[in-house]
Amino acid sequence: MLYNSLVAAATISTPILLAALGGAINRQGGIVNIGLEGKMLAGAFAAVVVSWQTGSVVLAVLAAMLAGALVALPFSLLVTRLGANEIIVGFGLNIVVAGLLGYLLPVVFDVFGTLAPADLARLPRITIPVVDGIPIIGRVLSGRDPVTYLAWLTIPLTAWFLYRTRWGLRLRASGADREAAEAAGIRALRWRDASSVVAGIFAGLAGAQLAIGVVALFSTTMTGGRGFIALAAFYFGAARPWPTAAAAFLFGFFDAAQVRLQGFGVPVQLVQTLPYVVVVIVLTAVAIARHRQEMEAVPA
Repeated sequence: MLYNSLVAAATISTPILLAALGGAINRQGGIVNIGLEGKMLAGAFAAVVVSWQTGSVVLAVLAAMLAGALVALPFSLLVTRLGANEIIVGFGLNIVVAGLLGYLLPVVFDVFGTLAPADLARLPRITIPVVDGIPIIGRVLSGRDPVTYLAWLTIPLTAWFLYRTRWGLRLRASGADREAAEAAGIRALRWRDASSVVAGIFAGLAGAQLAIGVVALFSTTMTGGRGFIALAAFYFGAARPWPTAAAAFLFGFFDAAQVRLQGFGVPVQLVQTLPYVVVVIVLTAVAIARHRQEMEAVPA
């Protein structure tokens, strides 16, 4: 079961990984993005509709990224330009997006709750010839969809952008101290808005992978709290790409494990809580560790 869960986690963790990396970039820019769940839903909806109508997964993925960005921009403007509370706006965004899409399904598509077209174009699986034959790791690394491989690639790219480029330095400066950044000639609010849009693009891509790469449908409840798990992942990783990715893979593994455990006679309701219990335990451990570090840093 452990190995099968690891294999499944390679794909299941992808939406969490993408959303978490986007959230980490946004956090580096100075905004805690609670609205990842809503952006993932918007991306999933756009991906399913465009894939169904055009038969092109490329257009579907691009539409999902655009949808995530369009949802992210007003969220950011409310926070950066109008001074709205980012937590309240984020929660409100999640509610509005879910409610709006739930309304559109029966009005536009004459279905309730779930849109599952029979001829939906899905993300293809890529088999890597040499890697596929390697024992143990072959099944983990090979046979994934393109978005999963792209998600893995974004980990070092995000780290490089944040810590090795001038743009990354400006973004982190904008998030660390807005007034100091503006005194140095950096347009901090623009950088914060840009980080929110990037987070929206990542979350929209996460929704696309979930919708046309994993389940082949859209449902207003399909994200299942993954946006909040992504929030926990970048909090665990202190908004740093590599620790954030490690947390995303960890949570994805337990998400895959709960599916496997359902076949062992364990009550479904209990098993489905596993990923969220792990999130609570990990965040509690992180909070305790950071509190101890702060206490040790205080001079006696």
